[in-house]
Amino acid sequence: MNNILFKTYTLIIFLIFSGLLFSQELNLMTFNLRYDNPKDNEDNWHHRKEKVTDLIKNYEPAIFGIQEGLSHQVHYLDSNLTNYKYIGIGREDAKEKGEFSAIFYDTTKIILEEENTFWLSESPDTISVGWDAALERICTYGLFKSKESDKLIWVFNTHFDHRGKEARKNSANLILNKIEELNSDNLPIALMGDFNSIPTDPPIVIISNKLKDGKLISEKPFYGPFGTFNGFSEKAPNRIDYIFTDNLKVLRYIHIDDRLNNNRHTSDHFPVFTTIQMQ
Repeated sequence: MNNILFKTYTLIIFLIFSGLLFSQELNLMTFNLRYDNPKDNEDNWHHRKEKVTDLIKNYEPAIFGIQEGLSHQVHYLDSNLTNYKYIGIGREDAKEKGEFSAIFYDTTKIILEEENTFWLSESPDTISVGWDAALERICTYGLFKSKESDKLIWVFNTHFDHRGKEARKNSANLILNKIEELNSDNLPIALMGDFNSIPTDPPIVIISNKLKDGKLISEKPFYGPFGTFNGFSEKAPNRIDYIFTDNLKVLRYIHIDDRLNNNRHTSDHFPVFTTIQMQ
């Protein structure tokens, strides 16, 4: 009997440590920076940029996506976040012009395997405005590998149009089709960004039929303001920024409401932060 108990305990310990050995936690974040608009006055990027970099350093995302970053904002982050590199291009010329949907990754933890950007339009491989959208919109994606475990994850980062209802709906389908095309090995997926849609809007319903809303499956209770768009005010009724996942365990999901020293917001959107487990 003692021998049987010993073998049973040994097996349990092995299974526990095997789970720890073959799983890994990573922090992910999406953050609409608010483009550098001179009319923002006290909320101008100049007043916020140091706190933005401090916030990122504090939460230590292994991978994070930004929206609305202009070239000089992207380069500021690149210069001040010493362990990070980024992928992405300006949406207006596929180089430096226009807003980026860049993805930054911590080079001490993550290796970039593959990257690309496509336009949210009927012509995704060329610079274009899609459907009823007001502006060019893009999705930047990368295949990343963990240095610790060699596990792979696809990360997609995007910003849907603020006016075009058809554009938002079609953009959701386009991205899901791209994911299906690329992910033939059924690897873990994270889709993040500013979708300019509340949870009951068609684009979010479409995405939620294929991917999981990280907030809804988090093991720890959600923490933070309900909404993500604050407009530099104290009200944030609308949740429009998300991190969706597939083949990942979501351990926690947070809307970050860290402030400047004068209690102003770091952006007109709250960053969305999650800790995921790759198995």
